[in-house]
Amino acid sequence: MSAEIDGALGEIAAREENWLLWVLGIDMAHMGQRYGDEFAALALIEELFESPGVRAPGYTPDRGRAGFKYAVHDRDADVLLAVEGERVVGLASVYADILSIRYGPRCWLQDLVVTASHRSRGIGAQLMGSASDWARERGCTHLELSSGAGRNDAHRFYLSQGMSQSYNFGKQVE
Repeated sequence: MSAEIDGALGEIAAREENWLLWVLGIDMAHMGQRYGDEFAALALIEELFESPGVRAPGYTPDRGRAGFKYAVHDRDADVLLAVEGERVVGLASVYADILSIRYGPRCWLQDLVVTASHRSRGIGAQLMGSASDWARERGCTHLELSSGAGRNDAHRFYLSQGMSQSYNFGKQVE
């Protein structure tokens, strides 16, 4: 992460200190409408494209900015950040998206990433816990996510967090 990212988030965190929750040495920040800086979040998204991940078809920085703005301004979406000191070290984007006939309201966890240098320190578990809390506060009955077939470390992590494994199929529509 660059000093520019760290500095920008530090200014935001100082202004909005009341929005930060201290959990095991990591601040969990809701990047809701009060946070206007998307730069740090989009830098973390780039880490999702590193091996074993792949760049999302058609992804561009403009698409990322548009998606970020949607998530922070829509009442049924949010971006959650894990911040250590002034450095963003993790991110989760969450969406209360459908009312399932069988299961009730669902929370979709779209993006979950912890910067490589901070993995295996409990930050991902904190983000999962914050995502679950966010979902519960919105009346969701369950939380789901999709993970690439080659992300074996991520799959072990999700199972360790009490998630069940299932199959998810996708198709690009254009």
